[in-house]
Amino acid sequence: MSSRVETAGAWGEEVTSSPSVPSRRRPRVEAVAPYLLLAPSVFFLSVFVVWPAIQAIHLAFEGPNNTLTSYNFYQMTHEYTFWPSVKNTLIFMVSIIPLEFCLAFSMALIINTGLRGQQFFLYVWTIPLAISDLAAGIVWLSIYTQNGYFNSILHDLGLSQYGYQFLSYQNTFSLFAVCVVAEIWRSTSLVMLILLGGLQGIPREFGEAADVFGATFWQRLWRITLPLLKPSIRVALILRTIFAIQVFAVILALVGSNLPVLGAQAYNWYHSYQNPNIAAAYSIVILVLSVLTTAFYLTVVRNKAEIAGATR
Repeated sequence: MSSRVETAGAWGEEVTSSPSVPSRRRPRVEAVAPYLLLAPSVFFLSVFVVWPAIQAIHLAFEGPNNTLTSYNFYQMTHEYTFWPSVKNTLIFMVSIIPLEFCLAFSMALIINTGLRGQQFFLYVWTIPLAISDLAAGIVWLSIYTQNGYFNSILHDLGLSQYGYQFLSYQNTFSLFAVCVVAEIWRSTSLVMLILLGGLQGIPREFGEAADVFGATFWQRLWRITLPLLKPSIRVALILRTIFAIQVFAVILALVGSNLPVLGAQAYNWYHSYQNPNIAAAYSIVILVLSVLTTAFYLTVVRNKAEIAGATR
């Protein structure tokens, strides 16, 4: 059968129409489209992440006359503030992550229950996301300083006549506790939003089926919610741990150099001591700790499907 279609024109002549030929450009566009969409992100990461990381590695191993050396790491590890800064950073990370995760998870559960006024709580709890690290440190400095809001309240209530010196360099525990509270207040909302997105992605049919079988709240939480939430938990833990290792501005605003951490030491070596090589060496230490903790979370926080796929 011929594929040509003949019709009569207005004057009786035959008008022949050919079948539409599929465009060959569409498959090419569909093949290139993903790369075009990824191009801005790749460009951004290359310019602002990959290239600075290469520069930092080069500076960390750069010696006199552009020679390669490990002397910068030797000098860094033999400074009297290096090991205290490593210890404080690790303690800071271990103290913040469990407290912040439990608080953020509780907040996400409250919002996800659909209680009346949940939008109000969501808006209020996400306010710290709009505040920078340094501004958050200044806010808490006005609270905990000698004549700050907290001591003013204690004085008005008759609980303290002269107030407590929360930011005294002689009280290391108080310095540490103040920084932990400020950092938890600043970044809990980020973890909450990640967990809330994961909770809203869990089908409600699972919870309804558990209710039919008489499961308690804790049983549903332990056997349904947490296993299905592991991908979101992993992302939240990775991001928050990396930010905890890089903590700098909040501690700088609150306690200055009285509580040395890795990020603050890198800043001091670059700006105060004018030594970018040792500052880069500190950044390499921060990078290594971030990579190790990320690998730990990727290995430990996995659901059964990921474990089964890895064992095949």
